[in-house]
Amino acid sequence: MPIAFKEWAVTVRALAEGEQLITVRKGALRAPGKPFRLAHERFFLYPTFEHQPGDLVRESHQPELRRALEEGVWSDGEPHLAAFTSGAPVQQPDRVRIRAWAEVAGHYTVTDPRCVDALAPFYVWTTDYAEKRLGWRRHQPLHVLLLRTYRIPRPVTVKVRDEYSNSHGWIELQRELPFEGTPVLSDAEFERASEEISAITADAGEPVFA
Repeated sequence: MPIAFKEWAVTVRALAEGEQLITVRKGALRAPGKPFRLAHERFFLYPTFEHQPGDLVRESHQPELRRALEEGVWSDGEPHLAAFTSGAPVQQPDRVRIRAWAEVAGHYTVTDPRCVDALAPFYVWTTDYAEKRLGWRRHQPLHVLLLRTYRIPRPVTVKVRDEYSNSHGWIELQRELPFEGTPVLSDAEFERASEEISAITADAGEPVFA
């Protein structure tokens, strides 16, 4: 069965539209003593709808919050946008739409807040949020994953299963999906961005691989 990577719905939307090229991780929430481990290098993007405060997304990308609701399907109607963006618990969707997959094109560790600021053109969150992720468990570096994202030909709707909520990062989808589709950025665009990200992390980070 295909592997999927859980990420905020607004982040999945931004990745699928080519407006975001990286994601960040630290240690696993349910295993505080363990560092982040990249278990898979190619995966589908699974949108989640928990803990998505609107003030963690830059003002220029606030419209993405409303569009992110399109990634879920609710039998009783989608939640009100204000509830969704407040960070309060919301009813989880019955199904989610899988519209993209990604492969890891670069993996860096970062310890300098200036590096996080410099990477701001490549994510839609506020720099304050990104820096907080760096400061959380300060003894661990922040892992920056450069993703090459592909839109699949037609979005696929999958059922939300109880076991998915018990996994922080990786889930196994109970449906076969092919890794096919069109990259959200052209080869030239992605190469330029990749070189810039590599240069930024070279000044204040350490490549795991690139």
